[in-house]
Amino acid sequence: MIDSSKHLGKRKQLAELLESKGIKDRAVLSAIKSIPRHLFLDSSFEDHAYQDKAFPIAADQTISQPYTVAFQTELLAVKANDKILEIGTGSGYQTAVLLFLKARVYTIERQNELFKKTSLFFKKIGYKPKKMIFGDGYKGLVEEAPFDSIIVTAGAPFVPKALLAQLKIGGRLVIPVGDKTQIMTLFTRTSATSFEKKEFGDFSFVPLLENKS
Repeated sequence: MIDSSKHLGKRKQLAELLESKGIKDRAVLSAIKSIPRHLFLDSSFEDHAYQDKAFPIAADQTISQPYTVAFQTELLAVKANDKILEIGTGSGYQTAVLLFLKARVYTIERQNELFKKTSLFFKKIGYKPKKMIFGDGYKGLVEEAPFDSIIVTAGAPFVPKALLAQLKIGGRLVIPVGDKTQIMTLFTRTSATSFEKKEFGDFSFVPLLENKS
């Protein structure tokens, strides 16, 4: 697995592009500059790795557009040692960004093909989430709750109550909500029974699938 100065140059250009699009968090931009996104794609698609676009991966899923990854991560306001639940491991790129920011990451993948492939890839490249689970993201991970933040990387037709319930007070849920297109939504838990909601415009994700034990 090669990571060359050419790749590094492309990552720097990508980070500059994302900054020009409004990403301000220096740590997030540093993650984009540092993480070898081309390794998360099949080698035949390497030329696409540092373009600001989503790209197909296994099991009819996608690796999210870098701007989307950066935007969602910025909304999380990650601090070192935050306990974060990720719904939708996918290729593992978003996981890698969170790990770069020194979060403790628990990640759930619904597609068994991707779960196996990404589990092996993490071991090969040395990324170490706290737990990687094959299961239903709608249910969250109640045995590890509460979480400082939860990030959903697929389009949810509704906001799963289980995820809101698994947030700490002060915790953040970043989730794209909708059917054909989604509105990026941030929920902040303000008390045991109340949440503040903010919306951040339209995005496009593959659907969040349900019903896996």
